Amino acid sequence: MFTEEEKEGLYKSIYTRRDVRTFLSDPIPEETIMKLLNAAHHGPSVGFMQPWNFIIISSDKVKERLAWAADKERRALAIHYEDTRQDEFLNLKIEGIKQAPITICVTCDPTRGGSHVLGRNSIPETDIMSVACAIQNMWLAACAEGLAMGWVSFYKKNDVRDILGIPPHIDPVALLSIGFTENYPEKPILETANWEKRRSLTNLIFSETWGHSKGSI
Repeated sequence: MFTEEEKEGLYKSIYTRRDVRTFLSDPIPEETIMKLLNAAHHGPSVGFMQPWNFIIISSDKVKERLAWAADKERRALAIHYEDTRQDEFLNLKIEGIKQAPITICVTCDPTRGGSHVLGRNSIPETDIMSVACAIQNMWLAACAEGLAMGWVSFYKKNDVRDILGIPPHIDPVALLSIGFTENYPEKPILETANWEKRRSLTNLIFSETWGHSKGSI
């Protein structure tokens, strides 16, 4: 059983976790990094396949190359937006890769556990879902430790494979920049920038079948 104080701490991490883009160069204690990785390693995993690996990048040279890959893709994606929307997209910052003391590449091995893994037999994507759960654990742990994390979500996977020497069958799911920050936002960055509004939870809950709303729970 959790105490009320423990429950408050859990929900505080959930509601205050942010995708951060600016970092201080201050080093992170190694034991803290291991706490984050251990939290990720305890993420729920379908079929207990544990498909993840973690590549810790601290080299400025390697981070520069990753920043180049992200910026190249950002500029390529900008053509999908017009006028002020394009300007807003191009203003999204990727400098955090270079600023943060470490970036962690979280990968997924779709072959781990063999060809017959419980759950993945029916839904192949459960390996990626499991990695996402590990990342969320890491993110909440980082928040609890007073650290900021930024998830870089645009890059060509083959660029990252080439830079980090990742085998062709391994999926580089996420680049996560981690460090201390002086600019921890009260709201998600894209919400503050009016990129999108938070949807009403009530409108997203159906009862029994798709589209059948329920007044209250």
